[in-house]
Parts: sequence; C-alpha cells; structure tokens
Amino acid sequence: MQVKRQVDPHAWDASKLWNVGLYQLFEWLDNSNLPSGDLDHALKRKLKTHERYNGLHSQSSQQVLEGLATAFNNWLESDDDRDNPPSYRKQWYHDSEGRLVHEEHPRSTVTWKSTAIRHDEQNHRLRLSKGDNHKSSPGAWEYILVHYEKPEHYDLGEISEVRAVWNDGSYEIHIVHEVEIASESPGDGVAGIDLGICVPAAVAYPDEAAIYPGNTLHEDRHYFTREEYQTEGGNGPSNRAQRARETLSRRTTDFRHKLSHEIAETCAEKGVGRVIIGDLSGVEDDDWGRHGNKMLHNWGFSELSSLIEYKCRERGIEVELKDERGTSSECSRCGHEEDSCRVERGLWKCSSCGTVIHGDVNGADNIRQKAISVTPPLAEVVDSANGCVAQPVVYLFNRTRGFQPRHSEGSCKPKHSNSASESPNNATPEAGSPPL
Repeated sequence: MQVKRQVDPHAWDASKLWNVGLYQLFEWLDNSNLPSGDLDHALKRKLKTHERYNGLHSQSSQQVLEGLATAFNNWLESDDDRDNPPSYRKQWYHDSEGRLVHEEHPRSTVTWKSTAIRHDEQNHRLRLSKGDNHKSSPGAWEYILVHYEKPEHYDLGEISEVRAVWNDGSYEIHIVHEVEIASESPGDGVAGIDLGICVPAAVAYPDEAAIYPGNTLHEDRHYFTREEYQTEGGNGPSNRAQRARETLSRRTTDFRHKLSHEIAETCAEKGVGRVIIGDLSGVEDDDWGRHGNKMLHNWGFSELSSLIEYKCRERGIEVELKDERGTSSECSRCGHEEDSCRVERGLWKCSSCGTVIHGDVNGADNIRQKAISVTPPLAEVVDSANGCVAQPVVYLFNRTRGFQPRHSEGSCKPKHSNSASESPNNATPEAGSPPL
C-alpha cells in the first residue's frame, strides 16, 4: 500500500505530461509548424521547463515523450484512413443531462532508466528516484522503496529498466534486465509455425506436428467482452466493466506467454535450431471488414510472434519471418496447389495425392519447408508425409497447468482418401473470416 501511495502521483503525472505533449503536437500541426526531424527531441526541448516534466525523474519524463512522439509519427505516416491519432489520457464523467461532473486521469505506466535505479540485490530491494515535484525539497535524495521476490537461482544481473504498470487495482513492477543467450544451438532441426485465430499456433516440428487451440481464450474473450458492455455505465465505464476489461487483458497476456514458452521449450527439447514463423504483416494491413478487422486487432499476432522470437533466442534458436502466401493452398506432401483443397477450416484434402491433414498443420509444414535450402521434390520428403503430421498432437490450455497434450487413441499413419468424410479427429472448422 505504501508503494502504491508513492507511485500514484508519478503515474498521474505521466498521464498529464502525455496530455501536455499531445496538446503541443496538435498545436504545431494546426499551425503548420510541426518541427522537422525528431519530434521527441523537439518535445523535450519545448517541455523541459514545464511543471509536469518535473513530476517524474528526467529520464522517466523523456520516456513518456518518446513514446508519444513515436505514436504520433506512426499516425502521421500511416496511409490507412481508419487509424486514429493518439488520444488524451483523461476520462470525463457527465450526468444524465450531459453536464460535466468531474474528470480524472488514468494511471500511466512509469518507466525508470538505469540512472534512476539503485538495486540492492542481496536484500531484494529497488530504490526508484522520485520526481522533484514529489520530494520534500528539489534535489533531495528521496526514493520509492520496492521489495521483490524471485527464485534463488535467478540472477537479475544488471537492470536496465523498471516499469510500474497499473493492472487490475494494483501496480505490477516489471524489471528489465539482460539475459545471457545460449551460445550453442540445441540442434540443426527446423520448425515451422503457422499463426491463426481459431488455432493460435500450429507447429511442424522435425518429427511431429502439434496444434495449440485457443478455445479457452475465445471463451474468456466472449464472456468478459459481454460483461464489459452489459455493465458499461451511462457516465463512463463502471468499476465492474473496468475489472472485466483488465481481467481479459491479463488472461490474454498469460495465454500468449505460456504458449510462446511451450513452443520454445519444445523446440529446444527436439533439437530445433531454427524456427520459421509465417509473416502475417500483409494480412494485418488488409481490410477484412469491420468484424474481420476487429478479430485481427484483438488477437495480436505481432505480439505473439515477438514473444516466440525472444524466448527461442534465449535458448540459442534462430528465428525468421517468412512470407506465408500460398502455404495454405499448397499440399505439403506433393506440392499440388489448389484453393478448393481446403474443404473446411480444419480439413485439408489434396485432390492430387489424396492426403488428408489438418489445414493449419499443412500451412506450418509448408512454412518449415521454406527454410530448408536443399530438398528433394516435395513428394519424396518423407518427414512431411508421416502420420504425426496427418494426425497432430493437440495441446489444450489450462490456466493453472499451462498446455497439456490431449490423450487420444488412434493410428498415427498418414491418411489417404478420396472421401472428404475421413476428416482428421482434430479438424476444427471455423466460420467467418479472415482466412487465417
């Protein structure tokens, strides 16, 4: 509670500094006087003497303005009319007649850089510099003292950043530090990853295929989104709506972290030294209509891809992004390409060789084969036609235990059939778009 009382004024000042900087940017833009070059440098020079700047440590204030300048530049450079400029961090509350009752600032994330951090590793304590406005006198050596817990074997080493993030009624302290990357690769195997919506990840490992359904997260998204809208107050978001939004955000983050950890760990165990992820940047830029665009925005492919990348690199595994165009319409066994082979969302049946496999696994194996520089004809690639690709392992998500394999009986031999009714047990049809 003591930490919360000391961090609160800094989190509110971070929001106020953001608003001051955003007002300045819009003023420059309206007067056709937007500085050329780096906007963050121009903002820092302009606001260095502003009272809100001194509400945080100087480097913390610089971090706020750098983030604002990046967001503003991204909006200016965007060629998508749907994109909106950065918004003010303030909430207005009105009565039933539309009159302003009060306004308040949300708590923004506060970032301390290395010069504002003192680390007592022996006693598990951090000292974070206060802004001058919150000291008993300017220049006084006053800190926010934070205690943390960590596993005994875990070495934080040199800390580069500490962030105070407001989440679900309390602050989370995020410690950013350097981690030594494994110098040796786990092996020379290659894995391909196909990212999607119904199935967030399908992975073609060197010796088997696996799919990671998003059923639990879909249920959370449906329930908490409905909860948020049904409890939205007439004067702004209610506490219950806010809690629903925060719970969904926390569970989504937890799902992505556990999924990326599971994939990285499995790759290391299977001797994978190189991971190829299907690049979805082109898909995210396309217009899939209101419903499709919302689905893409909510799912966060870029974030999941980044999490997989850094967790793989920690284990000495190289990660590449490859254009995935054509991977969903081409047979990973014989190379035949035909859009109509995708009978349903989870069913892919080749009209040439008769192979029946999970559609996302087919895409993942095609992505994997993009990374293999020298290969025989696809029809002769034995490890792409084995039964484990035809009938992948399904890993179901549990919030307590993480991802666990679903045990099922059945042959792991490849399926060859002329009948679309012989669908794999793991086929999971999806209705709607976009086609991921």
